[in-house]
Amino acid sequence: MGSEVLAVSKAVVTVPEISCAACKSAIEGALNPLDGVHAAVVDIAAKRVSVDFDEALIGRDALIAAIEGQGYAVGADG
Repeated sequence: MGSEVLAVSKAVVTVPEISCAACKSAIEGALNPLDGVHAAVVDIAAKRVSVDFDEALIGRDALIAAIEGQGYAVGADG
């Protein structure tokens, strides 16, 4: 029996422009389908995006590019 252990990384990115459910839907919709993303969750109140991902398949820069591709600027800590 082979049990595969995945190395899941977590990125937390500030997106100051998040303000509504449409923002949440757009960002999660851009991130969740990406190969290597296990879960992307937007916290509207905190203006943060948390992403669990496999670094062997996708990098942090690609996550940020997906957010920016929806028209949202990533904060300086991004």
